[in-house]
Amino acid sequence: MTTTARVFLKAGKDKSVLRFHPWVFASAIAWIEGEVEPGGAVEVFSRNGEWLAWGLYSPQSQIRIRLWSWKREEPIGRELLRKRIHQAVFWRDAFMRTTDTNCLRLIHAESDNLPGLIVDCYDRYLVIQLLHWGVERYQNLIIQELLEQTTFENIYERSDGEIRKLEGLDERIGIRTGTEPPETVEVIENGIRYEVDLRKGHKTGFYLDQKMNRLRVMRYAKDREVLDCFSYTGGMALAALFGGAQRITCIDESIEALELLKKNLALNQIAREKVELQCGDVFQKLREFRDRGKFFDMIILDPPKFAPTAAHVSRASRGYKDINLLAMKLLRENGILVTFSCSGGVSLELFQKIVFGAALDARRSVKILEVLHQAPDHPVGIHFPEGAYLKGFILAVD
Repeated sequence: MTTTARVFLKAGKDKSVLRFHPWVFASAIAWIEGEVEPGGAVEVFSRNGEWLAWGLYSPQSQIRIRLWSWKREEPIGRELLRKRIHQAVFWRDAFMRTTDTNCLRLIHAESDNLPGLIVDCYDRYLVIQLLHWGVERYQNLIIQELLEQTTFENIYERSDGEIRKLEGLDERIGIRTGTEPPETVEVIENGIRYEVDLRKGHKTGFYLDQKMNRLRVMRYAKDREVLDCFSYTGGMALAALFGGAQRITCIDESIEALELLKKNLALNQIAREKVELQCGDVFQKLREFRDRGKFFDMIILDPPKFAPTAAHVSRASRGYKDINLLAMKLLRENGILVTFSCSGGVSLELFQKIVFGAALDARRSVKILEVLHQAPDHPVGIHFPEGAYLKGFILAVD
């Protein structure tokens, strides 16, 4: 699809585009020639008139244009959409052929050169998220291509959350094609069975990006008394139990998530007496354990996003330090701390500095055993470092 709308960038603002970064911010735009509708395709030019890329326009977002193509002969339309979806599905083929997992991320937005589009699969269902005006405009074509290029017939939409609000888009949740999902869908990951709520669960229902890290937790949990913070529906907890954890305490502020965690324990025939569930604020619970002199052999910290934008990084850093400091004080000698940040504004380097500061204040000797990242079905485009949002450490705490 071609367009007469032409966007000219301010002097010097073309550098990121020439490096194939997919975002053009509103502050980088000098002027626009022609009319452009929300989600419409535009051609992007340098201040001197050099053609740079094709993009899709978002009138309200600070990320005013998401770039899709750096070839003038490759405009945005059905052919490009078909090609990009095919590439994304192709690279997941090895994951889809495994027998111990039937849930994964199929399309990972900018890192699959499909900005704003998330597609996850859970057993017989695809769950899609359309997160900005560009993919909103092409939604019917996207659904058609997913039906043609995959074996899935059921597509459920979870276009909700803060990003759509920033775009000026209303939330939209519901079946797009096929049959409505049941209250929960049973999936299997690394041989462990989970019930997933596609309609109301976090993200698209489950934290698929932690797939490989749950395997790592499994390796360290044997014979340990474990504390799982922000446990949600039990992804990390069940991995620890399958790894031979002696006993586990799970904390989450959502009673609904803990009820689903109970179902997941029963689904995997795990003895209920091995698991204690506590509903409440994790920071408060950790302080209560400290005051009671309660200790653990292994603690898992997988909190929600503390810094949704760069403006929140300072406050988020204090939160991450506090929680890691509390956890280190609750670990027995030779304990294991598994700690994460999913805040895009907190880099791996900054997160390591935060954890270092917590170790100093806790007066504990700490070694990094492993550095953790998101699962490979959540790739990071080499030109899009912002895609590396999940980072973590497995630490030995003496």
